[in-house]
Amino acid sequence: MPKSLKNVIKFICFFGIGVLLIWLVTKDLTPREWEMMKEAFQRANYWLVIPAIILGIASHWFRATRWKLLMKPLGHQPTTLNTFFAVMVGYLANLAVPRLGEVTRCGILAQYEKIPADKLVGTMIAERAVDMLCLILLMAITVLTQVDVLGAYVNKEILIPMGNKFANANFLQLSLLLLGAAAGIGLIVWLLRRFARSKAAITIKNLARGVMEGILSIGKMENKWAFIIQSVIIWGCYLSQVYIGFYCLQETTHLGMSAALAVLVIGSIGMIVTPGGIGAYQTLVQKTLELYHINKVIGFAFGWIIWVVQTILVIVLGFVSLVALPIYNRKRMQKQELQPVTDN
Repeated sequence: MPKSLKNVIKFICFFGIGVLLIWLVTKDLTPREWEMMKEAFQRANYWLVIPAIILGIASHWFRATRWKLLMKPLGHQPTTLNTFFAVMVGYLANLAVPRLGEVTRCGILAQYEKIPADKLVGTMIAERAVDMLCLILLMAITVLTQVDVLGAYVNKEILIPMGNKFANANFLQLSLLLLGAAAGIGLIVWLLRRFARSKAAITIKNLARGVMEGILSIGKMENKWAFIIQSVIIWGCYLSQVYIGFYCLQETTHLGMSAALAVLVIGSIGMIVTPGGIGAYQTLVQKTLELYHINKVIGFAFGWIIWVVQTILVIVLGFVSLVALPIYNRKRMQKQELQPVTDN
């Protein structure tokens, strides 16, 4: 099956999930609740979108500069603009197919900065691992500091269902799963050894080596504190966007940083599930705000406001980056060609 067709099918499936979630949330709304949602959108203070957009741009910019820190130990120092453009185009691609953006941004930077794509993939994996660690840490902080609000919810909706799944899985099923995983790994190792000198095996080994170098680059950074500080800034921007968003609607202005942290953590899961988080993000934000006694209609409206601002920003910056990439690099090459050559 052609790769483009696979991407189309993935998009249709994930987008369909998002539409289904929106339908499930709105199908039982009464005419009065629809009117409440309409009034919420009309009364919203959209001037606060401006600082939210500034924070969004800042988070994307620091993500680009943080990514550069992972490339330096590998001997590559791309320009900040190219890195930023690649990040934004990657986000744009994620709106179509989840996780497609990671591959896209690596390919763009490899093209314009002549950096081996396998090493870029490794740095991207390392960066995503750090983000996942940050999300898990924030999730733990959120639950531990709000046990009365979120503790019972997490226990009922996440921990107990997961425990039941493991309990229902019998010993034979688990044994077969582990045996299958071990057999798969063993087969891959045998094939690589059996055909060690083949072109395919050499390509796979080189790819794996490049990816591993990229992952290990996080341990070779000279300025680890810069990486940590920029990670804090990125997630601080995300948190501030949600907190500022509370002031868009009168019904959510009383919510504090604790509620913003809960919305950030649980909403981030929705951004992973469907393209750009459509449907899933709004639903999870609504369910989260219900824990803080926010009417489900207002919670859903709030989720849409935050999602629309973030999505429009990604679309605009993504398309601007697509246009700017060839122009910027053409001028960059012209400048390099015009620089005088000095004899040593």
